[in-house]
Amino acid sequence: MWLCALQNPTVDKFQTVSTFASPNIRHRTYPNMAQQQNQEFNFDSTNFILFLSKWKKPLAILTIVAIVASALFSSPYFIKPKFKSTVILFPANTNSISKVLIAENSSAKEDIMQFGEEEQAEQLLQILNSDEIRNRIISKYQLMTHYDIDTTSPYKNTLLQKEYESNIGYSRTEFMSVEIEVMDTDPQLAADMANDIASLLDTVKNRMQKERAFKGMKIAEAEYFDLKNYIKGLEDSMDVLRSLGVNDYESQVERLYEAYGKAQLEGKTQVIEKIEAQLKIVSKYGGAYVSIRDLIENEKKQVTHLRAKYHEAKVDAEQTLPNKFIVNNGTKAEKKTYPIRWLIVLVSAFSTFIMSVLAIVMYEKYQSIKGGSNNE
Repeated sequence: MWLCALQNPTVDKFQTVSTFASPNIRHRTYPNMAQQQNQEFNFDSTNFILFLSKWKKPLAILTIVAIVASALFSSPYFIKPKFKSTVILFPANTNSISKVLIAENSSAKEDIMQFGEEEQAEQLLQILNSDEIRNRIISKYQLMTHYDIDTTSPYKNTLLQKEYESNIGYSRTEFMSVEIEVMDTDPQLAADMANDIASLLDTVKNRMQKERAFKGMKIAEAEYFDLKNYIKGLEDSMDVLRSLGVNDYESQVERLYEAYGKAQLEGKTQVIEKIEAQLKIVSKYGGAYVSIRDLIENEKKQVTHLRAKYHEAKVDAEQTLPNKFIVNNGTKAEKKTYPIRWLIVLVSAFSTFIMSVLAIVMYEKYQSIKGGSNNE
């Protein structure tokens, strides 16, 4: 028999095993394990359709219940609808008014009409997230009461901040603009808050810049007036020298020597003595006159420069320009943005159906395992 099995390869290997077995041992065939696994996990589309047909009523009931429940609990009775208002703005490229409008050496990039780039947009985002803007909006619109925050809670400020951040957000768009989004149950309130935040952006940034500009103006002012007083003192010294008879050292000495030579030729003794007296005064104070005169000339150039800087700093400290270009102001929304009821119903129905199918599959698997254990 075993020889026939070797000559005939079509003979099943389980038959061969049974042929070699002792006659006293009961012949048994062992099924292929791969085939067994394929049979266990063979859950093709046909079987799935049959499965759905078998359990269609429970699945349909559970899905319908999920649809009704999600539609009910997403209604305004349970979830207050929220409306969105959006402000879109571009940052301005310039910070200093004087450099754009007054300074002579301003570059082409410092244009009052130029839109800002990524750096300016990031700066605006940082200011929008500041405590100053948040606290002003919270105080003006009494958001502690509006958001129904329990004022007796020890974590009331934390709860208020989380609610604020969930309803108010800022982002930078792909076009380097800044977007302010406000969600609220009151559409007009959402629009008002969005526009006020955009206005506070200028207020806070100008306040930050003016603090520095004012100090700069005070420094430039002190230097400018100190130099002016110093020049005034030099000019007073020049007046004293002029009162002594030193008016214009170079030309004066030249005229005196010319007159002195002429007087000697003519033999005018009194004139010569008078000229000699004047020459002594000019010789004594001439050096001081020249030094003070040249110093005054140099300091006047410096005071002109400081005067320009002082007026630039004064303009930056006292004048303001908008730091943004408004593209869209916030407007009252006509339709709610949250919740999206159809999406909630769809997700609830789909997830309930999937979970129900998985639960039934696990139930059938448990029953088959339990039945197999009872048969053994």
